Amino acid sequence: MTEREQQILSLLRLDPLIPQQELADQLGISRSAVAGHIMNLVQKGHIRGKGYILAEQRYIAAVGGANMDIVGSAAAALRHGDSNPGRVRCSPGGVARNVAENLARLGADCRLVSVVGDDIHGRSLLEATQRAGVDVRGCLTLPDAATSTYLSIQQADGDMALAINDMDILNRLTPKRLQAQRDLVRHAGAVVADTNLSSDALAWLIAESGDKPLFVDPVSAFKAERIRPWLPRIHTLKPNRLEAAALSGLPLERAEHAPEAARWFHGQGVRRVVLSMAGAGIYYSGEAGDGWLDAPDCAIVNTTGSGDALMAGLAWGWLNELPLADSVRFARGCAALTLSCAATNNPSLSRAAVDAYLNT
Repeated sequence: MTEREQQILSLLRLDPLIPQQELADQLGISRSAVAGHIMNLVQKGHIRGKGYILAEQRYIAAVGGANMDIVGSAAAALRHGDSNPGRVRCSPGGVARNVAENLARLGADCRLVSVVGDDIHGRSLLEATQRAGVDVRGCLTLPDAATSTYLSIQQADGDMALAINDMDILNRLTPKRLQAQRDLVRHAGAVVADTNLSSDALAWLIAESGDKPLFVDPVSAFKAERIRPWLPRIHTLKPNRLEAAALSGLPLERAEHAPEAARWFHGQGVRRVVLSMAGAGIYYSGEAGDGWLDAPDCAIVNTTGSGDALMAGLAWGWLNELPLADSVRFARGCAALTLSCAATNNPSLSRAAVDAYLNT
């Protein structure tokens, strides 16, 4: 699905009876161009019959952070305590928001539940996220709070040297405010959550999601503690080795430590574990067995967002009933395309792009 087709499908989900001319006006293209895109969506099976009856499909609810990412990339080795030449750029970010955008670009129906401030960053985030094909009606806008911001400094090789996050607004996403999204969560095919949510918000989300498959990104070793009480409810957990070590209390300095850590998580009730071991690759373990995949083979431009692309690929694999090994392979392709892009999310990400990468 092309980016324009994703935009049209997103608008049709909001209003299935919207006239083609109104679609054209909102997108800034001609009515005939809209008609052509709609014809393509019909041929691809996303629209059935007249009146824009959309093909039935399960949707994923992504609940958690939405940030404006500000990334500074050093042109040479970082000199601490000094001004370093390089590049600074802004792009939409936030774990749950990134996962939602990547899922939409892969053609999935994804609905975001988050919170932003009534400011330029918040408006820009919602606009960019909706333009990518995500349903953002579940997002709350607060007039008296600043949109979450994530500031990272990257070394010349693209790896992160330091980051600061200003995410106080996420604490305002309380169970009381989330209550308006109860039906959205209850009717989802699966739920993706990040631990930028408060402990109370996570407790509400897990209670309301019932028996839905729950995909969790621990975000950081510190925030990972918030999901400790809920490990038995997690379908797929995607930690890095620092997060996994913090939760399990087991060493993870070497690749051979990964299977023991995964067994610990399974002992707590987690069904699937996908463990990022940096240069050692990805270790995965689930009901159908375990295995390793090498780290993505690509030129690394920016590491921010690659883990979110990996999570999106895992959720997409589940949505399309892929075996765990195939889901991880597809997810690694999503991560590779994101690592090779300067932005937090690769605007060219699509199922076709991932398939092309995997077949090279």
